[in-house]
Amino acid sequence: MTFRKLATYTLTCLLLVATTAGIAQPPRGPIVISPQVHADKKVTFRYLAPSAKEVKLGGGQFGAAQVPMTKDSIGIWSITVGPIKPDIYPYSFLVDGVTVMDPANVNFFPNERFKASLVDVPGETPLVHAMKNVPHGTVTYEYYPSVEGSTGSVVVYTPPGYDQSANKNYPVFYLISGTTDTEETFFKVGKTNFILDNLIAEGKAVPMIVVMPYGNPMARIAEQKKQPKPGDIVGRDSEDAVTRAKLFETDLVNNLIPYIEKNYRTISNKNSRAIGGFSRGGGQTLRTAFSNTDKFSWICCYSAYLSPQEMDTRYKNLVENPTKTNNDFKLLWVSVGSEDFLYQSTVEFIDYLKAKKINHKSLITGGGHTWMNVKEYVAQTVPLLFK
Repeated sequence: MTFRKLATYTLTCLLLVATTAGIAQPPRGPIVISPQVHADKKVTFRYLAPSAKEVKLGGGQFGAAQVPMTKDSIGIWSITVGPIKPDIYPYSFLVDGVTVMDPANVNFFPNERFKASLVDVPGETPLVHAMKNVPHGTVTYEYYPSVEGSTGSVVVYTPPGYDQSANKNYPVFYLISGTTDTEETFFKVGKTNFILDNLIAEGKAVPMIVVMPYGNPMARIAEQKKQPKPGDIVGRDSEDAVTRAKLFETDLVNNLIPYIEKNYRTISNKNSRAIGGFSRGGGQTLRTAFSNTDKFSWICCYSAYLSPQEMDTRYKNLVENPTKTNNDFKLLWVSVGSEDFLYQSTVEFIDYLKAKKINHKSLITGGGHTWMNVKEYVAQTVPLLFK
């Protein structure tokens, strides 16, 4: 084949490929920008649905619950709300009665049940969870051998300089997210990595490893065995709640901690281990720490509690010997929002600790059972750890 014939043949093939590719591509609709955060902290949300009869914005956590949106001539529904107080908020759309995420937004809320997108409204002064011009740590996804032959999943943060300091070992903070959340939630919603980066850069926090496990091993076992996932826990003080917390504790103590200490440069003693959690994760935190006083010295309970009845029965040894308990734990922190549906029970738990002379720190904030509060609690407690 001559050069000219070869060139003609090659060009023909390229044209055929290009034509075929063009035919194979589905038609593209209009570009939708959503969410659009304006300088005045107002936010415009948009959703393309030409055939929809009704679209509403589900932004209850920033004061825009089920707000009707308006459709333009090409089928884009939109609404502008605010100004919104700077923070990170979940939202969704209700399209003809069906709740959906925002397809124009890559940032989403990891959760087993509800599916929401995230909007980040920045502050005039960067908030504690904002990405700043400071040294950054590394976030790694890991898998480990877990309970009942399953494979566990965990997200691990290592602080700035970890990879460059080959001879340095670090304390570890085990941080557990709430009911129906996943191992990604403290990372993607709580922005724990940025909070740590910023506090370490300011000299307010000790460089530490943060381990963020999945708090529902029973569901993971069922999924990997091709069985239906179990329902949510009914009653935070129920036997079911205690049984599931025990399974998580077994996994954490017998499987995850050994895995982390084998694969990361940790300081492997109780004074260099902290445990914390939100909601269900807060209950798991208390039950795990109270059952393993030889494993943890630092406890951070966010929007959670144990009942006086459970304390009196299951943790009688802690209650009857407060002097030893106070020596065992360097920090027992409990925090909750005044509008949280767990507020009364959590305050009752705080009052119980006071009455039993068990040392603790407490913080009551405004707001409800939200990740806006959780970020604040993490930012308040991290500077207290390992000092």
